[in-house]
Order: sequence, then structure tokens, then C-alpha cells
Amino acid sequence: MKYNPLKPYNDLPDLPPRADLETKIIMKKIITASRALSELKGAIKNLPNPFLFIDTINLQEAQASSAIENIITTQDDLFRANVSDKIVESPATKEVLHYKDALWFGFEQIKKKPLLTTNLFIAIMRIIKENQSGIRNIPGTQLKNPATKKTIYTPPEGETIIRDKLKALEYFINTDDDIDPLVKMALIHYQFEAIHPFFDGNGRTGRIILLLYLKISGLTDHPSLYLSNYILKNKNEYYTNLRTVTEKNNWQAWVLYMLDMIEVTSVNSRNRIEKIDALMKSMSGKIQKQLPKIYTKDLLEVLFRLPYTKRNFLTTAGIGNIKTSGAYLKSLEEKGFLKSITAGKEKLYLNFQLMEILKKQ
Repeated sequence: MKYNPLKPYNDLPDLPPRADLETKIIMKKIITASRALSELKGAIKNLPNPFLFIDTINLQEAQASSAIENIITTQDDLFRANVSDKIVESPATKEVLHYKDALWFGFEQIKKKPLLTTNLFIAIMRIIKENQSGIRNIPGTQLKNPATKKTIYTPPEGETIIRDKLKALEYFINTDDDIDPLVKMALIHYQFEAIHPFFDGNGRTGRIILLLYLKISGLTDHPSLYLSNYILKNKNEYYTNLRTVTEKNNWQAWVLYMLDMIEVTSVNSRNRIEKIDALMKSMSGKIQKQLPKIYTKDLLEVLFRLPYTKRNFLTTAGIGNIKTSGAYLKSLEEKGFLKSITAGKEKLYLNFQLMEILKKQ
């Protein structure tokens, strides 16, 4: 029967699909994508502290993933809000910060139990949306072309049907098979988006599932990929390739898109690590020379964990009390290493050279 976008896709087939997932072009792309991901994993292991990179990447991933859903905030606003005690007033910034919280929640859960389940998906969505909604249980959900308003897809309908399809997806994710894990990741992402189990938050939940699966499958140690930036830059291709799977069973184009996302993102992330590492070494030497009495390795790590820092961060790291920490940051600003801004009643200090690297995508 021909697929009809106006009717609920209750006949959505379970995984794995009836398709050749080992074509020559896919196999070649698996090699280059796997190599790039492995090299990124090695580069992160070589960092003095992996979280110097991970914390910033997670915030950027949160911002880009939310931007795909037209929830817009700037990186500067987001980094500032993440460290400031000032109440976040922007609804968009709040929602992006919830995404970051949901991502870390997911990683903590799979540390305890390395399984991806419907209950975990629901918990992640609830953190993103800051509500207690669950599986769609009211008919009428349709995905429309934002320009033409034409319905392009109607996901499965009925809570029982949706839960059955999620249960089948759970089984596929958590069962060992011979499918290459990067290809399997692409299949999982399509299936979750096609099931579209929630009223809202499906895209962002689905992209967190991507990062969790890469961890569970051993391909990454940390949520270290800025995947949503690739999707944001190639948004039309993303949605077109999703639709061609549904309408034409064209899995090859979708799998290649996802493999390219892994490769490009891994290469970009590795290049960024190299630039951040070079800046750290350069700034380390200059601070030791110009401010030898305050330089420590711990101080440098605080300055590079996130673009913005404040006195409390230095105090928490054991570098000095509030007064001493404030004096250190003031000295670093006077020597041109940092720039200060006022956020509410507190002063934040920006590592502007680090921010410049982060903004270049």
C-alpha cells in the first residue's frame, strides 16, 4: 500500500529494515567516520582534564539542538546564564539549559544501567520540557512543511501502538547484532523520530539518545560531539532524508548523511581541541611570566572549563578564599587575560580568547 502522509503511520515497520546496509559506499563511509570518531576520542583522552572541553561542547550542543526547533538564544547569553546567579528570565535560554540538564541526566542513568528504555526517553523529555507529560494519547498530531503548511507526515497514533513501537525499538537498541554501531545509530534515530512519541520535545530527545547510544556502544567516553550544529547547517537535507526513508525506503541516503555528520563533527571537534590546547599552553606561559605568584595549574583549568568564570569557581577549586579569588581575577583582567562584565549583583570574567575559538564553527 502506498504511503499516505495524511494517515497515521501505524504500519511503521520495526527495525532492522529490509534494506542493504552494507553497500560499497556505506562501507567506505563507515571507515572514515569511525576513524574520525576514534581520533577525537584519543584527543580528548590526552587532555589534562577532559571536562575542559566537554562542558562547553554540551552547552553548544544544547543551543544548536534547540535552535533546530526554533528556540533561539546566543552562545554568549547561554554561557553567561550557565554560570551566573542571576535568575534566567529568557524562556528560550531556560529551555536550552534544561536540554543540557537532560543530557547529563541521561549520562548518569546509563552509568547506573547501560540500557536505553522508554522510561528513560520520557524522563529526558520531561526535563527538557519541564513538565510531566508522557506518551501522546490524543489524536491529531501532524508534521507540516513550515513554508507551505502542507502535511508531510502523520506519526503513529494511539498510546498502545506508540508504546508497542517504542518497546520494539528498545529491543533493537539493546540487543547485540552484526550491524555496525554507527549504522545502527542512524537507524535508531530515524525510528525514534518516525514514532514521534511525545507532543513536544521529540527532536531534542532523539538527539540526546544519539549521544547516549554512542556512549553505550563504546564509541565515545563523554558527550563530546556537537552533532546538532551539523544538522542545523544541513537542516533541509536532514528532513529530506528522513522523508525519503519513509516514502521510498531509501536508507542509504539517510545512513550516509548520519555517517557524514559523525565524521565532520569529529574532525571539527578535534581541530577545536587542538586550538584550545594551544591557547592554554600559550596563556599558561604568559601568566607564569607576568603573574608568577598567582599561577597554578588549577587556576588555568578554571579559566578554561567555561568561557565565563567568577570568584566562587576559584574558591570551590581550592585556589583561595573569596577575597583572594577576586584579587586574582582582577589581576588577570588588568594584564589583559580576561574581561569583566556585571550580571545582576555579581561580576563575571570572560576568557575572550577561548570564546573566539568556540564561536568559530
